[in-house]
Amino acid sequence: MHSPRPVYLAVIGTGGVGSAFLSQLSLLQQAHPQINLVLISRSTRSLTALSFSEPLSLSTWASALDRPSARPAFTPPEILAYLENSNTTRGKCVLIDNTSNQTLASSYPSFLSRGISIVTPNKKAFSDSLDLWREIESSSFPTDPHGGLIYHESSVGAGLPIISTLKDLVATGDRVHRIEGVFSGTLSFLFNNFAPVSGRGGKWSEEVRKAKALGYTEPDPRDDLNGLDVARKVVILARLAGVEVQDTAAFPVESLIPEALESCQSGDEFLSRLGEFDEEMEDVRRQAEADGKVVRYMGSIDVERGQLRVGLERLDKNHPVAGLRGSDNIVNFYTQRYGERPLIVQGAGAGAEVTAMGVTSDLIKVLQRLQ
Repeated sequence: MHSPRPVYLAVIGTGGVGSAFLSQLSLLQQAHPQINLVLISRSTRSLTALSFSEPLSLSTWASALDRPSARPAFTPPEILAYLENSNTTRGKCVLIDNTSNQTLASSYPSFLSRGISIVTPNKKAFSDSLDLWREIESSSFPTDPHGGLIYHESSVGAGLPIISTLKDLVATGDRVHRIEGVFSGTLSFLFNNFAPVSGRGGKWSEEVRKAKALGYTEPDPRDDLNGLDVARKVVILARLAGVEVQDTAAFPVESLIPEALESCQSGDEFLSRLGEFDEEMEDVRRQAEADGKVVRYMGSIDVERGQLRVGLERLDKNHPVAGLRGSDNIVNFYTQRYGERPLIVQGAGAGAEVTAMGVTSDLIKVLQRLQ
């Protein structure tokens, strides 16, 4: 039985998701000894192995990265040059991008065309311009027989098997008619508490403050409330289902930020004034309740018509989305095979550990295919 070929990893990003991934990687390496960590980079510093035959330690990387001897952060061209020039053993290389960096995302075709595989939760590569999407597709395997593999399950729904489920439906010949769901753990938490199926929720501004205190929102909650994160995920799924949507500006995206607060200088200022607009959201809740419904923030894709939408929807209380709890995500796939009883994927759609799990799971798939 032959020994597995060495695989060399460059890990970019050591924040919440990146650190959780590196922790999971230390366990994965025990089952896959062919894994060699040769580069770690964050926003200000980089750490490289002495050589590809002397990889970095997964137990000491954090302290080593803080030493004065660590290099300045690598740019995407520098990362590519390092992997190409140092890999004298010609093992396979994998770029793990745990950032949301647009510049690195736009560089994916350069890595893929040189046979370097990519695993990432970075949504921007797959939801930016349609031209970048096409370039990534054309430079990766199997379109390019010599291209790298690319996996991005955790770009939609963290560790939930949303992208893989959709790919399997398409690959096995099912016809996807419609996709809808709640794609934001933050907005799920907000509306499950603001407009519960039973009982009474608090004021909108109070629920937003609560979500921020619990760590569910970005430092500036407007980054969650503008709907762009949901729109990016909807674009990714639409493209995988065959809809050639240009970008997030090509369809309606409803923002929950009052126009008067868009110019606030900080998230704290925004929160301090949000209560001034509670009555607007109260009207939304009251109108839904009058019809026996609840309001949720959803993304939807009409695949057959090529139409996408992100925004508030009023739902019957027995709708699968209405009964969500906590910060769960849910995605309903309506297809020819599943009819009006959709295939449903539901669970935690946010958080460093579950997002990192999606990255680690994708890396396992790459390791299996590279052998």
